Amino acid sequence: MAEIYHHPLFPSPSSSSCSSSSSNDSCCLTSGREIYTLWMKSLVLNGNGCTIYDSNGEVVYRVDNYDQKCCKEVYLMDQGGKTLYKILRKKLRVFGRWAAYRYNDSNGEEKRPRFRVKKACGIVKGSGSFGIKVMGCGGENKASYKIEILKHQSVYRIMDVAGGLVAQVQRKHTVSGVMLGEDVMTLAVEPDTDRLLVMGLVVACCLINH
Repeated sequence: MAEIYHHPLFPSPSSSSCSSSSSNDSCCLTSGREIYTLWMKSLVLNGNGCTIYDSNGEVVYRVDNYDQKCCKEVYLMDQGGKTLYKILRKKLRVFGRWAAYRYNDSNGEEKRPRFRVKKACGIVKGSGSFGIKVMGCGGENKASYKIEILKHQSVYRIMDVAGGLVAQVQRKHTVSGVMLGEDVMTLAVEPDTDRLLVMGLVVACCLINH
């Protein structure tokens, strides 16, 4: 049996007031700006993955690949270990592509991916950043979001097709302004945003970036 451990800076997991795995996607829309902490470690001892905490310090999402270092298939789960997204790597030429399949309470895994991500073409060499295209959100086979990754600053920006900011990930600072380690990040999600979609996109970004 896998052993669960907890980071000393964060409290133990507790149940969230919102059912993240509900089949009603409207419950996943943010009513205001929400702040999360991403800890790039698994709660499973010697496991591989990451843990996402809300602003109250409670575990709300996690990725645990246990002892599997291969990242061709990962699962985004809620705090109780219920699968919300399965993210698969599809090999295509150089960079490959990731496809994310949503899980719901009534039908389990959906047959069609909710979104697909791949590195955008025309990346400027030496610029320290690259883009990611997000295809298929909403059922259309066209770009729905774009993601900019500034590698040297450890910043991810998720934007809609019009260039509006949807969410941003960056290194976390303490209240006194001290920057924490590279494995602790802050995720800010803008209002009226599908938070579960953002979580899936962030996990896909981490997979591509690493």
